[in-house]
Amino acid sequence: MTVTHPQGFRAAGVTAGLKTSGRSDLALVVNDGPLAVAAAVFTTNRVQAAPVVWSRQAVADGVAQAVVLNSGGANACTGPEGFADTHRTAEHTATALGISAGDVLVCSTGLIGERLAMPLLLAGISAAAPVLSADGGADAATAIMTTDTVPKTVVVERRTPEGQPWSVGGMAKGAGMLAPGLATMLCVLTTDAHVDAVTADTALRAATAATFDRVDSDGCMSTNDTVALLASGASGAAVSLADLTDAVTAACAALARAMVGDAEGASHDIAVSVVNAETEQAAVAVARAVTRSNLFKAAVFGNDPNWGRVLAAVGTVPVEVAAYEADQLDVAINGVQICRAGGVGADRALVDLSSAREVHVEIDLHAGAASATVWSNDLTHDYVHENSAYSS
Repeated sequence: MTVTHPQGFRAAGVTAGLKTSGRSDLALVVNDGPLAVAAAVFTTNRVQAAPVVWSRQAVADGVAQAVVLNSGGANACTGPEGFADTHRTAEHTATALGISAGDVLVCSTGLIGERLAMPLLLAGISAAAPVLSADGGADAATAIMTTDTVPKTVVVERRTPEGQPWSVGGMAKGAGMLAPGLATMLCVLTTDAHVDAVTADTALRAATAATFDRVDSDGCMSTNDTVALLASGASGAAVSLADLTDAVTAACAALARAMVGDAEGASHDIAVSVVNAETEQAAVAVARAVTRSNLFKAAVFGNDPNWGRVLAAVGTVPVEVAAYEADQLDVAINGVQICRAGGVGADRALVDLSSAREVHVEIDLHAGAASATVWSNDLTHDYVHENSAYSS
């Protein structure tokens, strides 16, 4: 199971008709309590979809009882009418569930710049509410997919020091436009831990900063990114901030890794690790410079361990962001140190990029003790084809 694994949650996924493919496209996740604690983080894009604007306001009080999500349309850049559509979505969901519209978070994903077919969406909500169940998590995870090829779900089980069980469940969608400020993604996390809103918010922000914000597929940031955490308290387990952060981070890490593994058209998953940096922020900046290099990503697609492109990307990071000496840089790919002290290392022919999907790049700055890893993927013909035909 997924978001419905923790106690106190029901979910459903139905076909509302928003997708021309005829696949399921509307999901509903409900927190039955006893708590209605909620936290959420959103895209940092200055152009934000109507559901993001609504949900940011709705979750500000740390309370939410439901999340309604649709694929088949982003409801972004749709003006006041689009916001009114989001408001109607929340109102309709609230009426169907007997709760307040202000306690409903709304998420949408799909093509930007087109209004949603509201009669279909509202009818879908009406169809989803009666079939909500503790077994509905898998259907909900399928309904939020767009270019994803597989649903993405996770369950993390924990116990308190006294042995009381509690858990975190989650579902996410995302297979392209994966970049900092989250990713082009929707994610709902649930927990039956007994926590307050401040704890939930602090844990979620720490978790997303170390996971979703370190996935960088193509350097493109979306308008709709939302990660919501709902806490029911149904297990009765009182959980510390440290323990909640650890469990939520584990769930986010698994979902982030699943998104990279399903990245549009990719044939390699690339982990770029920067070690011995002056600060963690410097390590992230250097890693991100490499993951955003189309030249490097194209080389990986061609199974070419071109370390020169790695160094060239590292060199774009300003000295005030990351201090290092160019003649001290080491680069290893899949365990082979092919660059030593900014120059030629082991024979690049020793690096095998063709027999496994995962590629591990390690860059040693020799400037400190901090480290960070950013995940990306290669740049393929299939990626270009899929995104050139996305709206046609």
